[in-house]
Amino acid sequence: MAWIAFTCLAAFSQAFRNALQSKLSQSVSVAGVTLARFIWACPLALIYLLALYQVAPTEPPNISFHYLLMCLLASTAQILATVLLVILFKQKNYSVGSGLSKCEAPMAAVLGVLFFNTHLDSVAWFGVLIGGTAVMLFSLSTNFKKVSIKTLVIGLGTSLGFSLTSLWVREATLLLNIPFLHRGAITLFTVISMQCVILLSYLSITDKKTLHVLIKKTPLVFKTSAASVVASMGWFTAMSLQAVPLVKTLGQIEIIFTLIIAFLWLKERPKAKDIAALILTAIAAILVML
Repeated sequence: MAWIAFTCLAAFSQAFRNALQSKLSQSVSVAGVTLARFIWACPLALIYLLALYQVAPTEPPNISFHYLLMCLLASTAQILATVLLVILFKQKNYSVGSGLSKCEAPMAAVLGVLFFNTHLDSVAWFGVLIGGTAVMLFSLSTNFKKVSIKTLVIGLGTSLGFSLTSLWVREATLLLNIPFLHRGAITLFTVISMQCVILLSYLSITDKKTLHVLIKKTPLVFKTSAASVVASMGWFTAMSLQAVPLVKTLGQIEIIFTLIIAFLWLKERPKAKDIAALILTAIAAILVML
């Protein structure tokens, strides 16, 4: 059950990364915060890949056009989803901004079954639906009237982007005929490299000032990238082993880490609905691990 361990690692790292991005978004443009997620992650992903091949050598992967296309689609979807997530941070408080982006598990289940040949049994579907309910409860933990339609629409778009990213990443990893750790590592480096090229090219042309701001904030940017690469390594490896809806449903334990970070760092106190969401998340996690 290696996918469970990698998913838990990803959920913890992602909660930490989201908190760092939320802090960075207070003084950096949306595109800059998005780039901060990837810029240092690229060399870190390369170091991880090279170290993995040193420790556990294996045959070179068979890189096809289809594989590169899946990686490019995943790269683009994740960039767009990250942009929307950063915009969410600016719309509402941290907990709502993070929570609204977590509806990707049920969305990935529907899209996976319809378009990606994903198969789920009744218990798994029940777990995914309970997890989705927990996320919605957590997302609306403040007064519902304070959550604008714009915020809900952006949140839905964020979930869609991250869902498609995960589904395309899994498709890409399954095209490689090498061990699962190496599949995840190579796909991680490929996707992040594409994202760095896209974002650096865009900012070099349209907003060089943001690049200078990121240089000045190197310590915070590096922490953001480091947390991001660890989270992505966990997600990519887990999704090379298990269906995306199950990985993402278990990954909703990130709610626990998000509340802890929000309370200790951002001074946001959990509400009664947050506690109920934690209980539902635990039930959903148990169901998808059965």
